[in-house]
Amino acid sequence: MWAHGGVAAPTPLATPPDGRVGGGTYPLRMTTPPRPSDLRALAGLVEAGGVLVVTGAGISTDSGIPDYRGPTGELRNALPMTFERFVGSEHERRRYWARSHLGWQAIAGARPNRCHAAVAALDDAGLLTGTVTQNVDGLHTAAGSRDVIDLHGRLDAVVCLDCGDRRPRLEVMLRLDVVNPGFRERHGATGALRPDGDVALPDDAVARFRVVSCRRCGGVLKPDVVFFGEHVPRERFARALGLLDRSRGLLVLGSSLVVGSGFRFVTAAARRGLPVAIVNRGATRGDRYAACKLDADLGETLAPLAARLCSA
Repeated sequence: MWAHGGVAAPTPLATPPDGRVGGGTYPLRMTTPPRPSDLRALAGLVEAGGVLVVTGAGISTDSGIPDYRGPTGELRNALPMTFERFVGSEHERRRYWARSHLGWQAIAGARPNRCHAAVAALDDAGLLTGTVTQNVDGLHTAAGSRDVIDLHGRLDAVVCLDCGDRRPRLEVMLRLDVVNPGFRERHGATGALRPDGDVALPDDAVARFRVVSCRRCGGVLKPDVVFFGEHVPRERFARALGLLDRSRGLLVLGSSLVVGSGFRFVTAAARRGLPVAIVNRGATRGDRYAACKLDADLGETLAPLAARLCSA
């Protein structure tokens, strides 16, 4: 059974994730396995089933996709794109698409890691009511999880802001290649992948980049993701909360819960009297609501958890 209670906020760790993507590197990270007693407590919470999983960027860092904040909770030196900037400035749109056109190759080539596999195994074992992810990489679905709600959309789709037409990202990538011949070859190794799924580019390269428009209406194209300052579609959020209504507990993985859309699941669970478990490197905004909090490496936690609960 789930047990209610709280834990003290952990001491933040200051080591960023490792990984090599887009020509950049992060310093090596020391993995922190959970204490056996903490793993037993987490297993006791999950094995009863009826668990809704909410994941953040920390679950995808081992796939080479950097997160915004890291274990300290501080923003890395990368200002995220905002909805206001994107819709309000042709220059910002060109800058975003030029940088994202290069970064998309790394995102598209990313593969699920053992954390995604563990969540899929828990799902396959019938222990989860669903998975809600703040990530836009599609890796939970690629790992085999069912009932995945991509709360902030997915980078592999593009939407027209004028007519609402949705197209595959691959199609738009090929169109951008046509109007920007040789761009990826010249700038593909420019720098490290950033949390937005883009890479840094010099201003002169951005200035020469050509952006394509919607084929249906000629309108502005945007990746089908929720930018900072943009609202999660109401129907999508309602579906996600509906999963919580059918759950007996909430498990948060790899999220600092600084973004409001994720934190709302913790407060909603608390209002419903549902216990909350959190596994994350460093403190989170939801720690005071947690019945079980593990300040530990996700891979070192989820792999043994899945092996313990999903063995035949």
